[in-house]
Amino acid sequence: MKSKGNNYAFIDSQNLNLGVRSQGWFLDFLKFRVYLAEKYGVKVAYLFIGYIQKNQDLYSSLQKCGYVLIFKPTLPDGDGNIKGNVDADLVLQTMIEFQNYDKAVIVSSDGDFYSLVKYLYGCDKLRMVISPYHKTCSSLLRQSAKEKVVFIDNLRQKLEYTKNTAK
Repeated sequence: MKSKGNNYAFIDSQNLNLGVRSQGWFLDFLKFRVYLAEKYGVKVAYLFIGYIQKNQDLYSSLQKCGYVLIFKPTLPDGDGNIKGNVDADLVLQTMIEFQNYDKAVIVSSDGDFYSLVKYLYGCDKLRMVISPYHKTCSSLLRQSAKEKVVFIDNLRQKLEYTKNTAK
């Protein structure tokens, strides 16, 4: 299977960020964008993220790293935490773009993407599922992705944010 091509990534940013942070480190989003391009031939990387006005600098930085941001309005949950559930948006965008990419890379550990991943796999349109953490990756997601699932937790040395790499 070719690793280069016209592949698109669809990234559940909160799942990615919280999954990596739960392991005690921070993801360098620029290094991750380069990794997606070099390893999986990702030309377009959609990052689904809840919109909070005070985070404008973060959003600008992510765009400079090469991500296409898809914003979801946020709401406080019952505990007062801000929640921007992006699952439906990620699925919809993946299907809107279906004819425009060769293969999709889905970045999440969320079992809510089971049906999407199963469909992409069956159509030979799934390049890979990248899960932030093997311990929290949904068994349904693993089942639907079959052999096409990898975990970021073993890429810490390559993808960790350090002040030395900050620009």
